[in-house]
Amino acid sequence: MKAMADPDNALGRGLAAIRERFKVPGAFSPDVMQAANDAAARAPTAHVDRTATRFVTLDPAGSTDLDQAFAIDAAGTDLLLHYAIADVAWFVDDGGAIDTEAWNRGETIYLPGDKAPLYPPVLSQGAASLLPDGPRPAVVFTVRVAPDGGVKLDGAERAVIRSQAKLAYETVTDADLPNGFAELATRIQAAEDARGAARVDPPAQEVAAVDGGGYELAFRPYTPAEQRNAALSLATNMAIADALQAHRTGLFRVMAEPDAGAVRRLRHAAAAFGLDWSDGMPLDQFERTLQAADAKQAAFMLAIRRAGRGASYAPYAEGVVPWHAAMAATYAHATAPLRRLADRYVVMATLAVANGQPVPDTIGAAFARLPQVMAHADALAGRVERAVVDLAETILLRQRIGDIFPAVVTDLDERGARVQLADLPVVARVDAKNVSPGDPLRVRLAAVDPVEWAMHFDRVN
Repeated sequence: MKAMADPDNALGRGLAAIRERFKVPGAFSPDVMQAANDAAARAPTAHVDRTATRFVTLDPAGSTDLDQAFAIDAAGTDLLLHYAIADVAWFVDDGGAIDTEAWNRGETIYLPGDKAPLYPPVLSQGAASLLPDGPRPAVVFTVRVAPDGGVKLDGAERAVIRSQAKLAYETVTDADLPNGFAELATRIQAAEDARGAARVDPPAQEVAAVDGGGYELAFRPYTPAEQRNAALSLATNMAIADALQAHRTGLFRVMAEPDAGAVRRLRHAAAAFGLDWSDGMPLDQFERTLQAADAKQAAFMLAIRRAGRGASYAPYAEGVVPWHAAMAATYAHATAPLRRLADRYVVMATLAVANGQPVPDTIGAAFARLPQVMAHADALAGRVERAVVDLAETILLRQRIGDIFPAVVTDLDERGARVQLADLPVVARVDAKNVSPGDPLRVRLAAVDPVEWAMHFDRVN
């Protein structure tokens, strides 16, 4: 959820309940804030000066926790991506108050119009963020991108950089961006297509008030600049993963293929939306035909995201090739250290490997602990996100109690049938007997509780 209109504060009350129920972290303690204020005053002393290079950032207009800045050079037929990542480790001491709290939090939790940050804002939205108001310490990865989209880590260094522009997805033009930006993204996309990657980038889901009362659900598809920017992170994370795997260390992001049951449910959901998914077409191929500008296809993209078995973290294991099915590649998370705890350690391990140094024992020990910590943080973020979506759906439908909706059964369990509404991106449960996945139903909205973000549907015979 990126935006919600809430004139009577129904959403506000529900969001407060979500924060309370899921124990979303609140303010930082005084000792953590004092340590953060002290750290923010640190001057970089282990960094080379790269302030002459024109780095820029590209994010949503309101973002202040800027993890990445970039510059691009040509090297013959290759492109060199210089990807500067916030040097969080420069500010955070292992075992200190900030580090201890970060291990408790795991990652930033986002809610509409609010967030529970991983690090205190004086760092995550100030001294450590790659804002354009002064020089910042960073770790700069140089990634060589071949004409066919193949990527290789060419080097890594700690550097002081100065962002020359804080560009926004909503307003950026091609003239604002480094030469080669679009070409680099095109190469990465071609490589994804060649290896059969199946990344799903569903649009942002928004709930807005409409004239005369009530709400409507809308989707904000990713802009071309946003999709191209994602390719820069993808290229860097893949190059880093390959380098770490080759040096027999690292922490990897892994994900299995959707199981057969999930694919069957998705086929029923596609039928509910009236989408033409031929019997012989695999899911990954069908995904690449979807257009986020179409509301029903956008809703189905969200259904795909929710249907997956989920990604997890795995440390290096001898004889094992870590695999991310959606990326169809070995993959790591390194490009968002202000928002994910694991990235800080992957960045520092890669810095060591790229410069022929041993990975510190503290980092290797962290790789062993991080999968469990990140699983807990990811699960909390997922529960909060799902609760926010459920809340939004109740707000959307609260004035339609008694209305009848066409739906399709997607699957069954001990609690009854799960159904996909045919005209809205809403998944609900209904007590329906003698039905099978794929059966069409009509369901009546019997009750809505926005505070508990719950809905109750009855089957209409």
